[in-house]
Amino acid sequence: MKILTIVGARPNFMKVAPIIAAISAHNARVAAGVLGQSESSAETIHHILVHTGQHYDELMSGSFFNDLKLPKPDVHLSVGSRSHAAQTAEIMGKFEKVALAEKSDVVVVVGDVNSTMACALVASKISFGSSGARPMIAHVEAGLRSFDRSMPEEINRIVTDHVSDLLFVTEESGVRNLLKEGVSADRIHLVGNTMIDCLLASRDNAEKSTICEKLGLRTAQDKNSNSIRPYAVLTLHRPSNVDNRDVFLNIVGGLEELAKDCPVIFPAHPRTRRRIQEFGFDFQAGPTGGESNRDGETPDNNGQGITLTDPLGYLDFLCLMKHAAIVVTDSGGIQEETSCLGIPCVTARENTERLDTVECGTNILAGTKKESIQKAIRLQRKRKCGGVTPTNWDGKAARRIVNILIHVHSTRNSSREALVPQLCD
Repeated sequence: MKILTIVGARPNFMKVAPIIAAISAHNARVAAGVLGQSESSAETIHHILVHTGQHYDELMSGSFFNDLKLPKPDVHLSVGSRSHAAQTAEIMGKFEKVALAEKSDVVVVVGDVNSTMACALVASKISFGSSGARPMIAHVEAGLRSFDRSMPEEINRIVTDHVSDLLFVTEESGVRNLLKEGVSADRIHLVGNTMIDCLLASRDNAEKSTICEKLGLRTAQDKNSNSIRPYAVLTLHRPSNVDNRDVFLNIVGGLEELAKDCPVIFPAHPRTRRRIQEFGFDFQAGPTGGESNRDGETPDNNGQGITLTDPLGYLDFLCLMKHAAIVVTDSGGIQEETSCLGIPCVTARENTERLDTVECGTNILAGTKKESIQKAIRLQRKRKCGGVTPTNWDGKAARRIVNILIHVHSTRNSSREALVPQLCD
């Protein structure tokens, strides 16, 4: 079986790393002649990793390949940043050539970025010769809905789900959403969350990070101490939050009380940094924050405030998030990760597609008004949080996905029928 897996932006890398590891583990068992009870076929998987280049610089993608021990992409489309329409069109045109050349059995797309929808559309319309055959499309992280179609990601989710053959769902709400939209139940699989697979596999390794020392967060009295002073983490990247000066200013205003009590560390996406400069916002610069920092200088965070840094690698950010007193974000993935880690989270959005993090996790949906964000932060700082485990958030989601792909492929080969069994144990 040949599988093409697509990555394009930072969140994709955490979601595919466990799948690639599960494929490698399966192939190793095949070579050794020892299969697990849930593995229905002894076929080897030929895996090809395609990077569209939607995020293309070292800070936004390169370091993630090292941190997650991802193989170098077999194909790099080098699309880069541009408008939604131009970027989607460029990805489709370049990926079609790859898909026609490789003639894979499966195309795996993850998440909700433009690369996800673009490659799913190509695979849904492609035809391999006169037989009309096309690859099976598998969407990892299917079924999530914010019910806000002004979000580009929401359009990407809906389109991708409805052209996909297999829908791998991370949480119960995703199953409900797909069924309400008329998707056949035999295409839906509640497998768990590969991003959580990645977090659980990397959690101990993240402790080797020195990011807390670099940011001056570890107590100065004892350099060898594990004691870390209380701090918060902020991430903002959604255009609806950072492209509108008034909205951005409201969110920052909502952090004023928090920033007086503890340092707020703000790793800034390049788009966010450009808006900060355009709007004339004034933040402290951390050791990765740019020209205002002097080499080797540790920032003095005793004065609190918001400290701006460049984007961090996966392990550095995981370490930073793991030890935070609270996280304020507009990221979907961070809502999930903080729930798993038991870190209080405030989401600066009017809606969320990650309902499980609100219903049984550690997340409060605060909106984007100054007063509502302040209120949510006060509530979360009083809250005693613990880790939560939504269904199948156990580090085994990728293994379930690979087992289902193998079973469906072997079943189709033997019967020539699209039988999709529920194998999520």
